[in-house]
Amino acid sequence: MQNGDRIAVAVRRQSDGQILVRPIPTRARFQRIGRIPFLRGVFRLYDMLALGMRALNLSTQLAFPEDEQMSKGGTALTFVVSIVIAVGAFVILPLVVANAVPALRHGNSILFNLAEGGIRLFLFFLYIVGISRMKDIHRVFQYHGAEHKVVYTYEADEPLTAENARKHTTLHPRCGTAFLMTVFVIAILVFSLAGNPVLWLKILSRILLLPVVAGVSYELLRFTGRHFDHLWVRILAQPGMWLQRLTTAEPTDDMIEVAIASLTSTFEAPDTASTSG
Repeated sequence: MQNGDRIAVAVRRQSDGQILVRPIPTRARFQRIGRIPFLRGVFRLYDMLALGMRALNLSTQLAFPEDEQMSKGGTALTFVVSIVIAVGAFVILPLVVANAVPALRHGNSILFNLAEGGIRLFLFFLYIVGISRMKDIHRVFQYHGAEHKVVYTYEADEPLTAENARKHTTLHPRCGTAFLMTVFVIAILVFSLAGNPVLWLKILSRILLLPVVAGVSYELLRFTGRHFDHLWVRILAQPGMWLQRLTTAEPTDDMIEVAIASLTSTFEAPDTASTSG
């Protein structure tokens, strides 16, 4: 859970069922850049990914203290490899597949990018549906749902109990999953600016334009999160909310209690609780 500059990880230890809570120190390297519209989205995306890796490592240490833990070098390597695989699978592969169709390769750039974006979305949905069938990943999605329910409870000024949280939805407009859906849609528009050149130029343009996609997508996510009470904003945000039906699941009360413990430990910060799971 994150509340302003305070971040905490909560884990229910398997050996005795005790909930352990530990803070994650924030890094102030990008605070100035974090105030610059569009540019801040690129660094926010990096922070989200890095924070996720740090949180996973910390949770593993708390849950399984007797097991051998991954070194910092191993964590960094995992981070880099994950980025390379993600770019390859969801940026370059859809591009190559679309480019393999002669009618698209030599046709209109907008039509090409629509087809490329459709392939990208299909591969992403296939990936999410595939991993959701894994038992461990399903538990992750349940904890993701618990996070959202507890944040909703906090934002409604209700006592943080499992009973109060249970009635709330698992879908939240500020979720990182919504950010991903926004990225996919914005990518179609931004990549269209590169036209329809030869394949190697298309690949280069996609990589160079990724920061632009991230920057625009982040600003749009911030806007929808702050103005979600407007009907037209809710309509625009619906695709990201629908996607969360795949990345969240109904949690158990035990999971909600873990989420409550994590959020409660961040209350020293006055800012509104946020979610980016």
